[in-house]
Amino acid sequence: MSNFLNELELIIKDRQDNASEKSYTSALLTQGVDRILKKVGEEAGEVIIAAKNPDDTEFKHEVADLLFHVMVLMRSRDVSLASILEVLESRHQQK
Repeated sequence: MSNFLNELELIIKDRQDNASEKSYTSALLTQGVDRILKKVGEEAGEVIIAAKNPDDTEFKHEVADLLFHVMVLMRSRDVSLASILEVLESRHQQK
């Protein structure tokens, strides 16, 4: 499961390093953190709305959108998925 997240992280980094006019991810990264934050906020709101509805398919799609945009935000801040996982693991070990 996390193997794909690692692969996605590499794809996002590649879109940053090799920007393409045809890439949505490249465009987000080029437009900067304010644009990325706007998308994260929009997607978070959509997750909240979808969570209140009984349709699991819609909810899964919205969570996937949010996760993707958070990963783009992480890339823009040069924060790795591994570093986030370390924080989660350390929290678990503290309990």
